[in-house]
Amino acid sequence: MAKTYDICIRGAGIVGRTLALHLAAKRLRVALLAHDAPAGGAHSDVRAYALSPASRTLLEGIRCWPDAAHATPVTRMEVQAGEAAPVVFDAAGQGSDALNWIVDVPVLEGLLKEAVRFQPLIEMVEQPVQAGLTVVCEGRASITRAEFGVTFDAKPYDQWALAARVDCERPHGQVARQWFDAGDILALLPLDGAPGKRCALVWSLSPQRAQALQQDTPEAFCQALQDASHGALGGVTLSSERKVWPLQAAQARRWTGVADGASWVLAGDAAHNVHPLAGQGLNLGLGDVAELVSILDHRPYWRSVGDPKLLRAYERARKADFAVVGGSGDALQQIFTHQHPAWQALRSVGMLGFERSGPFKHWIARRAMGSPRSQAGTA
Repeated sequence: MAKTYDICIRGAGIVGRTLALHLAAKRLRVALLAHDAPAGGAHSDVRAYALSPASRTLLEGIRCWPDAAHATPVTRMEVQAGEAAPVVFDAAGQGSDALNWIVDVPVLEGLLKEAVRFQPLIEMVEQPVQAGLTVVCEGRASITRAEFGVTFDAKPYDQWALAARVDCERPHGQVARQWFDAGDILALLPLDGAPGKRCALVWSLSPQRAQALQQDTPEAFCQALQDASHGALGGVTLSSERKVWPLQAAQARRWTGVADGASWVLAGDAAHNVHPLAGQGLNLGLGDVAELVSILDHRPYWRSVGDPKLLRAYERARKADFAVVGGSGDALQQIFTHQHPAWQALRSVGMLGFERSGPFKHWIARRAMGSPRSQAGTA
């Protein structure tokens, strides 16, 4: 007799595995379809994500939150644009121990894989299977999304991201630092726990400069990085490979539908892409997970997991959140990459005003931390 599944999840990255574990915890039978791992394996993965308190709560719910050495709390964030006064966010000012946590991706993925291995209601499959609902978590180049005929509206930025790991002369002090300079956007994110000296970097550059820096000698690259970071952490030493990829803002026109008589939804990067400058990409994907799990868990007993009404509610809720987060990130990218002197003067005035804005700055910080809208408005 053929096996039956409630949910088929296509894509076994962080979003797909987190969703599978939460659904299995609700006693739903899940088929999880993984694609081949990228060449180089986990040891070549230099990614790190800034995860919000809401994302932490979601991962703690399935006991997959990394230890203190691999989830470094950010207690302060400093944003500098040219000669303008810096904007500073402080966790204590938000009544929190951390603004967010910089999480080592390979470690998090390892925890999720191990948890899936021991969950009897999740079965790894090699081909798509029939289920009441298919959830597409395949990333921005999703094959299934294309098979379902969904238009993916993408706006390429004239920027590529360059990511790597560096060892710094001075401790990072649990501070996330970001510079907007001459159209480039550089972020140094603290790793290795509170006393660490290692940082993950994400540098948004023109495609030509990103590729040139990737090919440069380690010594020349580190000098360029030290200059761009104004020596904030002293000398730096490259401790990983350098990875580059093109950046874009994108959104699927439909996030749910029916194919071959069964319902489907999109989640994570298969549904939306944002610029990394605000560090919200994975938080948005995990927000998709939280919303979908909540809707399916609280559905009336007589509604199936593929009920179109439920899935449309998921789409409305997540599109509304993406409109705020994605729109804000896109606006910031446009504002800080214009190099006309008038724009530079406007940025300087705007950053000074924002730094002194009090309640508005506090609301923005709470929103970025993943606080509910009702709390953000009254905190």
